[in-house]
Order: sequence, then structure tokens, then C-alpha cells
Amino acid sequence: MQPEELTALLNEYLTEMSSIAVAHGGTVNKFIGDAILVFFGDPESRGAVEDARACLAMALAMQRRLAELNAQWRKRGIAQPFRARMGINTGFCNVGNFGSDDRMDYTIIGAEANLAARLQSIAQPGEIVLSYETFMLVRDTVRARPLEPITLKGIAHPVVPYAVEGLTGARRGAEVISEHDTGIDLFIDTSAIDTASAERVRRTLEKVAAELRFRSRAPQPN
Repeated sequence: MQPEELTALLNEYLTEMSSIAVAHGGTVNKFIGDAILVFFGDPESRGAVEDARACLAMALAMQRRLAELNAQWRKRGIAQPFRARMGINTGFCNVGNFGSDDRMDYTIIGAEANLAARLQSIAQPGEIVLSYETFMLVRDTVRARPLEPITLKGIAHPVVPYAVEGLTGARRGAEVISEHDTGIDLFIDTSAIDTASAERVRRTLEKVAAELRFRSRAPQPN
């Protein structure tokens, strides 16, 4: 992409994600290249459990919105739009104004913030990874699988990350399904589908599945 195109696309993405963060009560701390650092609990906290739930809800909303944006961007001719990795951790950090006499930044520092960044780095594209502390606070609302333990400088014990697989049945929200590859351009927002549309979608998907099964059984030319 040309620099001007990338700048416009990235700014659009950061604006959309920042709006979601603010709507969920998060503090948008800083942009680090194409990354966003968001924290909860300062200047106001609803308690560790509610802050963790709000942060998880924010992350899921960001992923859903990004799927919608990708569908829009592909229509504008962008073949490979963005996919985001996310890491969430819970713990005590230093929050305040840090910097020099000439320039101060309101930011968050500490091992717990570093762990959130590490969790982001081990997540797969499109994946949300939680620390054990965060998972225990939201375990009644989320389905997650444990990953291999990781170590981090400044934290004495190994950390067991958890990859989010979805919300539990009682709290399951609407899902956006988005797939794009050669011969595929699929975007389904389950929250926007009524009963009549659902039946039409089901018939279409069954037709596609039948055609693919037929092709898999058909003899292939040498």
C-alpha cells in the first residue's frame, strides 16, 4: 500500500477501536505504532471483577467490529485487511505522569503491564489471550483453553495463559463470522439475521456444502 493509504486505514482502525474502548469504560493510554494500550481501574474502578469483565467485553467488541471493517475494506479493494492480537492481564501497576521536566505522559508502568504485552505477542491473529488472574475473574462468563506456561522477567513464577474460545452459553452474545480467501468472501452477523433470513442463509450454506462434497468425490483429470 502507498503510505497515504496505509495512514488513512490505520487511523480509521485506531479511531474505531478507541471509541469501543471508551464506550466500555477503558482509558486509552497510548498508541504504539499500530498497537493500542488500554487500561481499566483508573481514574475510576468498579472493582477487579467488573473491570476485568468490561475489558473482556471491550476486546470481544473490538474483534467483532474489526470483522465488520474488514468486510467494508475488502469492498474498497483492500485484499488483506487487519487482524488483531490481544492480551489482557489483571494486577497492580504504577499509573501517573512520567517523563522529563519538558514533557510528561500520563501512562501505566510495571511488570503487570509488561505481561499484558507479552500475552498479546503470543496470541494468534484474531485471538484474545488472558492471564490466569484475569481468567479467574471472568471464568463464569467465558470459555477458554490453557496454553503452555510462559516466563517473564520480573515475575518469579511461570504464567499460564488462557486463549478465549467464546462466551459461556448463558452469556453468549451475537457473533460475527468472517472468512476471506481465494473463492471465499463470507461475512455473517448473527445479530442482524431474523428467522426468514436465517432459513435462507442455511439453505445457501447447505448448497455450498453439497457442491463441495460433490467436487471432492468427482474424479480428477490427470
